[in-house]
Amino acid sequence: MQLNKILFLSAVILFATSCRKDEVPGPPVIPFVTTPYELERPTGFPQFNTPDDNQLTQEGVALGRRLFYDKMLSGNFTQSCASCHNQSLAFTDNGTQFSTGINGDVGTRNAQALINMAFNLHFFWDGRQPTLESQIIEPVPNPIEMHLQWSEAAQRLNANSNYKELFKKAFNVDVIDSTHVAKAIAQFIRTMISANSKLDKRLRNEIALTPSETNGFVIFNTEKGDCFHCHNIDAGRLMTDNQFHNNGLDAVFTDLGRGAITGNPADNGKFLTPTLRNIALTAPYMHDGRFATLEEVVEHYNSGGVPSETIDPLMKHVGTGLNLTNQEKADLVAFLRTMTDEEFISDPRFSDPF
Repeated sequence: MQLNKILFLSAVILFATSCRKDEVPGPPVIPFVTTPYELERPTGFPQFNTPDDNQLTQEGVALGRRLFYDKMLSGNFTQSCASCHNQSLAFTDNGTQFSTGINGDVGTRNAQALINMAFNLHFFWDGRQPTLESQIIEPVPNPIEMHLQWSEAAQRLNANSNYKELFKKAFNVDVIDSTHVAKAIAQFIRTMISANSKLDKRLRNEIALTPSETNGFVIFNTEKGDCFHCHNIDAGRLMTDNQFHNNGLDAVFTDLGRGAITGNPADNGKFLTPTLRNIALTAPYMHDGRFATLEEVVEHYNSGGVPSETIDPLMKHVGTGLNLTNQEKADLVAFLRTMTDEEFISDPRFSDPF
């Protein structure tokens, strides 16, 4: 009987406390929602190489664009990603052979063009990074580039109320770190698609090429010029095979390229095939920027290249050369110039937001 009274009183007290009029309900839980960024895949292009954990959103792309141009990510606030990747030159480094970091240190490889990176399978000339996100991590702390430890970069961003809000909207995080920065910049770079050059318009049967450009097209796509093996138009239209080749630049290697990453001597002197899109804007050429003009590049291949132990089997004319006439070489250069995409280099979506 006594036990029943105790249970009854406990129930009354519990009911009374649960019905207190001064209790204020908490704010409603609002689910985290982002806006998908609809990235159109051009006709003839392969599938996007986008990781499942970093799908494009409008919030992420806008944030990445801002970070790409923000000098806050360099040690002394003087450089951004865009400092070495200028839009007007197809996101290369202003015609310089090697990029100069914030302390005046000079690199050893030519800055690569940021074009159609959403489709790439390897990153850097030696392919040492497997994703765009991991590639983006490197330049900020690199002592000869932006020279800022990620811990300090994160402190700067976390102390900035505007960035705190933008990262919250893009990734629903309260504490910003390097992973979020890399994801945002990667999203922005993946939107940089070039697919509206004169060549693209010709492939869509919208215009015709000149007789010189047409002859260059034929030379490029036949054994006469031998270009198409590594820069195939039909295989995805990226103008790169995304593979590594020794294209006969040197007999002795001062830069092992892919070989330094794999440790395989058979890879020594091999470098990632660059895209030829916007090639007329991205001088100088090769991994070390040794050729100042397209004419010099064409003459290198016309000569047959330099023999070495790892020279690619596709370099079939070592010692003999292609024996192109001056007119044929000029026609080949004319064709290469048809890959310039004026819309890409002036697209406001890729420009400095500041």
